[in-house]
Amino acid sequence: MGIGTTPIRTVSAPTGLGTAGPSGGCGFGFRWWCRSRCQEQQLHHKQQHWVRSPLKFFLGSLLAFGYIGALYAWFSIVPPYSSAGGGGMPSPGCRPDGEGSWSIGVYYGDSPLSLKPIEAVNIWRDQTAAWPVANPVMTCASASHVGFPSNFVADPFIYMQGNDLYLFYETKNSITGKGDIGVAKSTDDGATWKQLGIALDEDWHLSYPYVFEYQGQIYMMPEGSAKGDLRIYRAVNFPLQWKLEKIIMKKPLVDAFIINHHGKFWLFGSDHTGFGIRKNGQLEIWYSNSPFGPWKPHKRNPIYNTNKGMGARNGGRPFVYHGDLYRVGQDCGETYGRRVRVFKVEVLSKDEYKETEVSLGIEEPTKGRNAWNGARYHHIDAQQLPSGKWIAVMDGDRVPSGDPTRRFILGVASIIGVAAITVLMGILVGAVKCIIPLNWCSYSLDKKGTYSNNSVLWTLERSGVVSSKVWRLCTRMNRTPSLLRGWVRTNTCTGKFIAALIFLVGAVLMCTGVGYIYGGNGAQESYPLKGYHSQFTLLTMTYDARLWNLKMYIKHYSRCPSVKEIVIVWNKGIPPKPTAFDSVVPVRIRVEGKNSLNNRFKMDSMIMTRAVLELDDDIMMPCDDVERGFNVWRQHPDRIVGFYPRLVAGSPLEYRAEKYARANRGYNMILTGAAFIDLRLAFERYWSAEAKTGREIVDKFFNCEDVLLNYLYANASTSTRTVEYIKPAWAIDTSKFSGAAISKNTKVHYGIRSKCLIRFSEMYGGLDARKWEFNGRKDGWDV
Repeated sequence: MGIGTTPIRTVSAPTGLGTAGPSGGCGFGFRWWCRSRCQEQQLHHKQQHWVRSPLKFFLGSLLAFGYIGALYAWFSIVPPYSSAGGGGMPSPGCRPDGEGSWSIGVYYGDSPLSLKPIEAVNIWRDQTAAWPVANPVMTCASASHVGFPSNFVADPFIYMQGNDLYLFYETKNSITGKGDIGVAKSTDDGATWKQLGIALDEDWHLSYPYVFEYQGQIYMMPEGSAKGDLRIYRAVNFPLQWKLEKIIMKKPLVDAFIINHHGKFWLFGSDHTGFGIRKNGQLEIWYSNSPFGPWKPHKRNPIYNTNKGMGARNGGRPFVYHGDLYRVGQDCGETYGRRVRVFKVEVLSKDEYKETEVSLGIEEPTKGRNAWNGARYHHIDAQQLPSGKWIAVMDGDRVPSGDPTRRFILGVASIIGVAAITVLMGILVGAVKCIIPLNWCSYSLDKKGTYSNNSVLWTLERSGVVSSKVWRLCTRMNRTPSLLRGWVRTNTCTGKFIAALIFLVGAVLMCTGVGYIYGGNGAQESYPLKGYHSQFTLLTMTYDARLWNLKMYIKHYSRCPSVKEIVIVWNKGIPPKPTAFDSVVPVRIRVEGKNSLNNRFKMDSMIMTRAVLELDDDIMMPCDDVERGFNVWRQHPDRIVGFYPRLVAGSPLEYRAEKYARANRGYNMILTGAAFIDLRLAFERYWSAEAKTGREIVDKFFNCEDVLLNYLYANASTSTRTVEYIKPAWAIDTSKFSGAAISKNTKVHYGIRSKCLIRFSEMYGGLDARKWEFNGRKDGWDV
């Protein structure tokens, strides 16, 4: 009965209350239980107090779980970056919605079936601070920064005029909520793009801007299925002014294209008015003697009406390679636009159509949601450049379709689970005495504890609206509290353990719910600078005793968005094989003959990026911190940009921890155990003739290589700033878990570094005149 205070007695039914239900007294049993419990309640304490006490417990418990969730959010959820951070996006645009956060990348190759991303080609553009340029080359920020608020950019098509490339693409306006056709121009084979504006804007949604040439005129056939027809526009002032030429079909086709093949024009498209698999699993073909029609249906239409993962829906412009025609299709099996598939068209006639799938030749993304196209890519346009090389533009997204909705549903379900855990905890500690609150039944009793003739419960029972099975269920539910308290006694060790375990489950559910609702899509993204992305090389120095640290280190950092390669400087012992690591980027082990800390800054001609992140193998921090540091360094490549500030000041000089710098409100040194530096600038200075004596001191003390580089930077510049600080959200020293720390005795370690400060100050001049305040950039990243 759930309360454990009133014994079960056999009583006679009160006159006029009706008989028991068909199950043998369930209806009367509930009435008697309700009456006896409410009478007992009235005798011992007021009903209002009973209601208030469980309510206090419930609200107090939810407040405690909410506090745990807030702490979780504070320490683990990275807030959206602001425009002040150098990589931010303007407020009117870049608001990814349920349709995703699509962006556009560029690929190159010797054939359309063997394409590599632009970062693999190693294209540098100094004016964009991209060394090298990395995908994506166009995002919603690209359009938003020039005044065209955009949620995403997708469906890219290239049109070539001589050496100039024009990129037409769908951009979803974040204010109107509909798709427009944007256009950009490139004069360097797609490495950089200049936004020209909106080429086509209608009152309905537009996408898939298929641009083609016919009889000396340029035409565009965008998807406008919301209007219910298929239209062709002609350029009257290319590329920004277009005029409706003709409505060629009164049918809402999606992702359609027209090609001239064997003397006829062929129109491929999908009717999107169906349901289920027909939404993305149907393909139809028409043919005509002119791109303007009239169009006749293929004899076998629909060519496909199959599983949506088979690639029936078009995914870009078809292309001809070695005389063969290839069609690009979308695989929408796992989620909308999961990937593109390429099909070689073997037979295309009025009566027959046959195609076979071939390999696209593009490697699948390996960094998961940290990759710009880690979840899906559904469109590609490959064309041959005048040089004979092939270029392709492809869109991609880091989250699957409907991800925000899914995260919200899971988050709400987790919060409901927390509420259930709270009720369970209340039952165990006695704050919740029954599942159905007693005040639900108190209105049915008069002052004598009997049913009133006008009671709702009486009316329902007499009318038979509420069956005896419902009352039996209610009765059994209200037995639950006493049964649970009989099984789990919180005054025992076992009971306390179970209660603690239940509370822990509630805390985990709360953190899970907060993570799903407020934690974003789980991606740690790279930060664009001037609309462009780049990559860096991660370099660490280690030896055989720290292999445990190294394996965890590589697994984590290889998945950061902008990491191109990891270089391990192996100082001592037998080096492992690169295959021993779980890495999604190339790992190169550089074995050194001499165990020297100077090897950290040794010139390496195989490094293909300008930026190098020197990061000790025992430091673990979020990829987002690394990406923020990379963004700041790209703005100041002549500086050491890192995560551990120090202040060198006073007489005599003494090496002190970070709290000394904060107490004195400034810093003039950044430790290079976690810092971005310029490959040539830093390494050439370190190995210059003037640094020879300093390197000898480093070898003598087996310490201070980072201090030396700071002095060399300061010595080379008399006026400009040489260091920049980035505050990490959190950082963990994993050597404390493995016991493989190089400097276990902090006092001795600091003493040696103090000696280095004195020697280097004598050699290269002091740093006292240099001091920069925290929060000097006003971007919130150096507080």
